[in-house]
Amino acid sequence: MEWHRGRLAAFDIETTGTDPESDRIVTAAVSLLGGEMPEEHRSWLVDPGVEIPQAATDVHGVSTERARAQGGEPARAVEEITALLAEQVLAGVPIVAFNARFDLTILDREARRHGVEPLVDRLGGAERTLVVDPHIIDKHFDRYRKGKRTLDAVCSKYSVPLEAAHDANADALAAARLAFRLASSIPELAAMPLRELHESQVVWAAEQAASLEEYFRSRGREESVQREWPLVAVRAALAGA
Repeated sequence: MEWHRGRLAAFDIETTGTDPESDRIVTAAVSLLGGEMPEEHRSWLVDPGVEIPQAATDVHGVSTERARAQGGEPARAVEEITALLAEQVLAGVPIVAFNARFDLTILDREARRHGVEPLVDRLGGAERTLVVDPHIIDKHFDRYRKGKRTLDAVCSKYSVPLEAAHDANADALAAARLAFRLASSIPELAAMPLRELHESQVVWAAEQAASLEEYFRSRGREESVQREWPLVAVRAALAGA
């Protein structure tokens, strides 16, 4: 069976900001779908323990007041999310996340912050992760297309419905649908075994980062672009990579 017709674990988080080293989870969603099995949907509203900046609230709609009143404990939420994702990957089900580097690095840092065993450790090492990232895949197979590569822009390109952008549930489902649509339209992609696809994305992500750095330098901007995917290792983060 082609991988996109099997079980998928769609994952998305919304956060207090855009820095995976310091920002916190506010909402999260994991949807298990496909594989001729019933769909399962889990979602979390988390009290991050810090103020949610207005700029972040404007994106996902969750205020500090709401998170404090209705949100769960971050340690418990991170444990539940991490355990569920680990269970799926160990069963051969890939995590599908758009711009997975951000979501998985945030989840990793939150786990370490709250004394929860990180996903990478539960899986037995980074080489055991199994991720499908439509963001990386789209940029590889249609690398010269101009325009934005945000989730809503890529969904629009492939006619994938996105009912409520920046809602974790909606974004997770859109990522899974986008992965399915990409594989359905690219025979080479559909035919790749999941492990080969994961390893290929590691290479593609590094190539895309190098290309972006080259573009920046052509414009006189000395900026480094993260090459690691789908998780920025702690050692790299501490080294300033």
